Amino acid sequence: MIIFINERPIKVVGKKKAQALTSTEFDHLIDAQLEAIKANSLQGHVLIINVLSPTISRLFSLLKNEELPNLQSITLVSENKDATETQIKSQYKLVRAAGGVVRNEEGKVLMMYRLKKWDLPKGKLDKGESFKVAAVREVEEECNVKARLDEKICTTYHTYTYKNEAILKQTKWYSMELVDDTKMKPQFEEDIEKLEWMDRKQIHTAMINSYYSIRYVLKKYFYEGEDK
Repeated sequence: MIIFINERPIKVVGKKKAQALTSTEFDHLIDAQLEAIKANSLQGHVLIINVLSPTISRLFSLLKNEELPNLQSITLVSENKDATETQIKSQYKLVRAAGGVVRNEEGKVLMMYRLKKWDLPKGKLDKGESFKVAAVREVEEECNVKARLDEKICTTYHTYTYKNEAILKQTKWYSMELVDDTKMKPQFEEDIEKLEWMDRKQIHTAMINSYYSIRYVLKKYFYEGEDK
């Protein structure tokens, strides 16, 4: 599980995956069984091992109430990954969404410019709707193109506040093949200003002005393959 809080990735891994981590990837190592988590320790890329329930409570309190200007990422190593993820999710109202990475015959990807940032088409599930159906629908509604569903890329989570309620949006991302873009146009009522087909070099430049979660999805799409 990876969750983006204020554009910072918080990743939860189990003991097995943690074996592949190296100390050189991180600026700070915290053993939650031996020391309390403090705000001044949350700088750069942080690895927290031996994560327990009180660890999560303390950490998310700091993330909510402290500025933490130098924090870049946190990786949590938990003996019980599922329990840790459940505890994190319990602090939010869960909203489900789906999105797509659409590729045309030239190998270019459909990007949208919305709210002054480059983004990918996505949106909330309608009542009773599946993630796969929602992903295709959102691409059609936001870009007015027809696309064919391919494989799942990954799942992301990000947080925001709506009407004083903490929201956790779960988004499942799918690769798609373009079927027809002859009527392509942005959905202006959703604040989408323009649409562009981009190659990898153009996407690399566009990601300077994008969201961390979108960079993560495209990295998975281009370099790391499917991650269910």
